[in-house]
Amino acid sequence: MEPRGNKLITRYKKTYSIPAGANITEQMILAHWNLEKKLTRELLRSKPENRWDTFDHCYTRLYTELKWLNQLSGKSDRESPQEKFGRWLDLIGPPPKSIYEIGSGQGGLISFLALNGYDCKGTEITRARGEKLVSGSYANLSWGVSDGVHLDKFEPPETYDVVVSDQVLEHIHPDDLESHLRSAHSILKRGGRYIFNTPNKYTGPHDVSRIFKRSEPEGMHLREYTCRELFEAARRAGFDTVGYGFVPKRFRVGLMALGAKSFAEPDEVGIVFLRAVFLAERFLHMLTAPTLRRACGRIFVQLGVFSDTISLVAEK
Repeated sequence: MEPRGNKLITRYKKTYSIPAGANITEQMILAHWNLEKKLTRELLRSKPENRWDTFDHCYTRLYTELKWLNQLSGKSDRESPQEKFGRWLDLIGPPPKSIYEIGSGQGGLISFLALNGYDCKGTEITRARGEKLVSGSYANLSWGVSDGVHLDKFEPPETYDVVVSDQVLEHIHPDDLESHLRSAHSILKRGGRYIFNTPNKYTGPHDVSRIFKRSEPEGMHLREYTCRELFEAARRAGFDTVGYGFVPKRFRVGLMALGAKSFAEPDEVGIVFLRAVFLAERFLHMLTAPTLRRACGRIFVQLGVFSDTISLVAEK
């Protein structure tokens, strides 16, 4: 049975990290649900020649009609920027480096990276997000708009040391995934890295559908992927190596407890964890019932051998 009333409001606030005292009503949530389903149909039906216009229109409409998403989502998160984004620094390496972010959202990550001394550019598909929501200005942070797919039409080749995206791939039209990865490869310098973070299919859905207990994404997560799918897509796009990024601390601790200290070192642990994720996904793929698959996926997360999000580092 779908949650309603206070139960629905509580689930919604938790999913979008909205403060408990915020004025969110059931009618607002239902309006969000119905609008996302409608916009998702438009996005999936869009043709390559008008896709950017369609995406710009749909996302602008989403954040214009549902103003509370920009105003309230993420506001109950009590983590400091260092706690929330600090682990990106380990994957990026010390400055100076040039960084390009795809889908900057509320601008938290790219602003944090600019504050840490990198030369940064944030981008969004709609002007309803990105620079508009950032309170400060930084001399080493510029802003742009792109379609999020054909990055090489907006930036010269071999321009950036690092490209990053956080919770973006699931919003790209599934037909455009490999074009997106190839263009990210194109604008990176030799030896550059594309670091991306996206929800894992086997613990989803992770969009508004989750609130209504759907088994598959019906909102604007157009597709949630497995780690294996993205690993193979990145290799097809031309990346020389693909490794795991944000390895759960519990996994490292487990390796140490098992006496496998050498495998818990930074250069090795991502390789070992990636293999663990592939094994877990192989098992989860055999489970045909979505509820059972999600439950087992979350157990694997609690054990530290799996993750709710896929974090990969693809190196050129």
